[in-house]
Amino acid sequence: MSQTQLFTPYNIGRIALANRIVIAPMCQYSAEDGCMTDWHLIHLGHLALSGAALLTIEATAVVPEGRITYADVGLWSDETEAAMARTLASVRRYSDMPIAIQLSHAGRKASTDKPWHGGAQIGPQEKDGWQTVAPSALAFDQDQNAPLALDREGLSRVRDGFADAAKRAARLGIDAIQIHGAHGYLLHQFLSPLSNRREDEYGGSLENRIRFPLEIFDAVQAAFPADRPVTMRVSGTDWVDGGWDIEQTIILAQALEARGCDAIHVSSGGLAPAQRISVGPGYQVPLARAVKAATNMPVVAVGLITGYDQAEEILRAGDADLIALARGVLYDPRWPWHAAAHFGESVKAPPQYLRSQPREYSDLFNS
Repeated sequence: MSQTQLFTPYNIGRIALANRIVIAPMCQYSAEDGCMTDWHLIHLGHLALSGAALLTIEATAVVPEGRITYADVGLWSDETEAAMARTLASVRRYSDMPIAIQLSHAGRKASTDKPWHGGAQIGPQEKDGWQTVAPSALAFDQDQNAPLALDREGLSRVRDGFADAAKRAARLGIDAIQIHGAHGYLLHQFLSPLSNRREDEYGGSLENRIRFPLEIFDAVQAAFPADRPVTMRVSGTDWVDGGWDIEQTIILAQALEARGCDAIHVSSGGLAPAQRISVGPGYQVPLARAVKAATNMPVVAVGLITGYDQAEEILRAGDADLIALARGVLYDPRWPWHAAAHFGESVKAPPQYLRSQPREYSDLFNS
């Protein structure tokens, strides 16, 4: 019996999680024409041996123009599906960790260069660039090429893209889907009044602005097997006056819960360059706490959660049900091992690694 919340088993829908540590989706900008490469095998493979409870594949574009960069992973064709299948087959050969995927469309924040090349937008007339789309013809920044406002046909293409990607994920044996509605990407662009200036039924009132993200949720849920969870990631606030905020997030969360959403992952920001964030340890936890207080579905907290005791206290305080690690687990891919050692708990490790167990932690590993 676990003595901590962090290492207490938990269920999301029918997925049994060994503990409360989940690995958040993290873009690698290392795909070729949307196809996973050997880098993804290395990246996902070693995280699948980390002792966490769930591994989430990075933001995966549902249509080519939905990629953040030309080097993003996609799941829109037989070729992208086959490449992901090859990667997953190798990862699963050595790990039984459940695997989720984040389905995404970058909207007006698409068509950019890789972060280590500066991350600037690439114009539609330039190599590796394309015309972006969004709820309204408003650029993310004033020096960028403006997106085209999605018309009826465009909305249907996006909706169908999410549904088709969900079907492909099901064929791949993916255990859960997370819909990306955060960080200033397309669905967040529909939610925020700063980026959504539409005058039809998808803009204006809060009811209208949440309509398209909810339609995407419904389409994904209908396309994915009923016994596998569908969740959503949201930004709890734009950190800009007059923008999307936690009160609106709660209304969206309640609408998602009514539709059978299996969990909500609460992050923040990314919608506007004018955002002002006071970044510090656990700075987004109050947003998760507010959503958890207003709903009954599982809530995931994320954002500068780096300490073992810090993570445990978030769970004990009832601020969230699960802890997501992102950059911290890139820096320390054995974070769950070290947390288990800190608390006198145990994690699953491959037999090839069992002899690495320090003598003072004789019960750290199980295989």
